[in-house]
Formats: sequence, structure tokens, C-alpha cells
Amino acid sequence: MMHDLPEKMTAIEITQPGGPEVLKPTQLPVPSPGTGEILVKVTAAGVNRPDVMQRLGNYPPPKGAPETPGLEIAGTIAAIGEDVTGWKVGDELCALVAGGGYAEYCIAPALQCLHIPRGMDMTEAAALPETFFTVWDNVFTRGGLKKGETILIHGGSSGIGTTAIQLATAIGAKALVTAGSAEKCEACEKLGAIAAFNYRETDFVEGVQAATGEMGVDVVLDMVGGDYVARNLRVLAKGGRLIQIAVQHGTKAEIPVHVIMMKQITFTGSTLRPRSVEEKALITEQLREKAWPLIEAGKVKPLIHEQFPLEEASKAHALMDSSAHIGKIVLTV
Repeated sequence: MMHDLPEKMTAIEITQPGGPEVLKPTQLPVPSPGTGEILVKVTAAGVNRPDVMQRLGNYPPPKGAPETPGLEIAGTIAAIGEDVTGWKVGDELCALVAGGGYAEYCIAPALQCLHIPRGMDMTEAAALPETFFTVWDNVFTRGGLKKGETILIHGGSSGIGTTAIQLATAIGAKALVTAGSAEKCEACEKLGAIAAFNYRETDFVEGVQAATGEMGVDVVLDMVGGDYVARNLRVLAKGGRLIQIAVQHGTKAEIPVHVIMMKQITFTGSTLRPRSVEEKALITEQLREKAWPLIEAGKVKPLIHEQFPLEEASKAHALMDSSAHIGKIVLTV
């Protein structure tokens, strides 16, 4: 099912591990979709923290995935592989991919594709998959956050953070956040956070205890690790859940194990990229059923900080490295 496709495409390669300048446009063959796969003509691709890790040489792509970066895309179906049902050439979609998103064409497993929510443009849709898959799986499936509960979200102004605040609020939970400036804290409160702590000026443990009347929170979503782990355990309520999704402060932590025991805490975590298509397909279904209606109802939308043309991926990464952004950074093709 290939129609008049070019042989070559522009993609962004990581020429060597290093700073944003190592990202360079290159010409690669347009890939062919295999069984269960869709070839997408990319309109926009989201930029994520794991892309930066990969650029630095710290996050190799899983076996079989493209070497080029990019974990989420939106675009139009250019070709369809064997055994794909429910999609046709020309359909618009967004998808979670294992790599290769920074390109004019990208392969996506059909089971990881979602229709573009009503009323949303491609740029916004490209900013959905990576963050929504991560937040939905960790906050709701793993973390079991329910209506009436409270969650502390670290990095509240990040793509993950801004999504988690909105989804938690939309289901009737209360979100508290940490962020690195007064401006970022204000942005989080605008999205629905009931309290925001500038971690450069405030001890979030004290802040959370004061904001919750010493009750603590039911869930903590953390991408910091290191010295945050013990502090996260301290702010959790009885029966609380600590969910680890990254370790920006390092992988080693001193854990007061008795706190876990006394409060009956569950400490878990996950990574998304290495999981099987089947596992990701389960999350795709949950998003389609539960998250997409919230987007279509206008309760949740991705916050886009800035867009860059594909060829300027290095500029997009420089912005992400600076942490000056609030919300998502997107490349447009």
C-alpha cells in the first residue's frame, strides 16, 4: 500500500553525543511499514526530555527502533502495512513511537495511534501522546488517583506537569505542584493547581503539610529522584503512592523504610519507551475511552510553549536545556 512516496526524507540525526548543536538535518530513506504498522507523513513532532537524554548518549533507543530521536508525532497516513484495521491512507492521527519522530515520515504501530481530538490542530495533537501516555499510566493506573484525592506533581510547568495538573483536576482530584520560578508557579495555578511551591525558595515538605492541614497527599508524581525520595515519603498520607518516572537528581537515595511501613506507602515507578506494543496498546485504549473525551470537552489541552521548524531541532533542544519553557515544545514539518 505505498503511493507515490519519495525515496528520501529529511530527518534529524544525533551526529555524536553532546549539546543541542549535535542535532543535524540529514537525508534518510523513507521507511516502509511492516505488519501492524502505519507510515505517517509527519506534520508535527513533540520534543521530550528522553530525546535530550538520548542526545547526550544516556538513553539508547530500544532494539529495532530508529536511531533518530522523536517519541510522538501527528500527521497523515501515507501508507499502511499488513494486518492494520480501522485506518486508511489520508486519515489524520497522532501516535506514540519508539523513535524517529523528528522526520518527514515516521513509522507508528497501529495499536499506538489515536485519532486527533475534535477541535484540535496537528501541532497540539503532536504534543499529546508521550505526556498523556506517561501521565495516564502512572497517575491513574499505577497511582490509582481518584476523585477527592490530592496529588503532588513535581516539575509542574513541564509537559508532563501541565498535563498531570489538568487531568487530575478534570477527574475531581486536587493538584499541588513544585516549579522553579514565580512565573512557572503562577502558570500551574492558572491550569488548576491549588498550591504551587517555588522549590528554589520554599521547602515543599513544609508547604504541602501546611496546604493539606498536615494530612499530606495521596499520590506524588516525581521525576527528580535522589534527595527528593525521602522528602516525598514524608509528604505522603497514610496509604499514599509514590510514583517515580525519572531521576534528574540521580538514581541513589536514602530511604527511611520505617516511613513506608508506618504509612503503608506504595513506592513504584515505570518507564514507557522500552515497553511492548501490546502494553502500550492497553494505555492507548484507556486514553481513547477516558482522556480523549476530556480533551474534546475542553477540560484538558496541551500547553504549547513554542514551535520550531524541523530543521531547527537544535534550537528546540537549547530551549529545553534552558528549562525556560512552560508546557510543550513542538517541531513542525
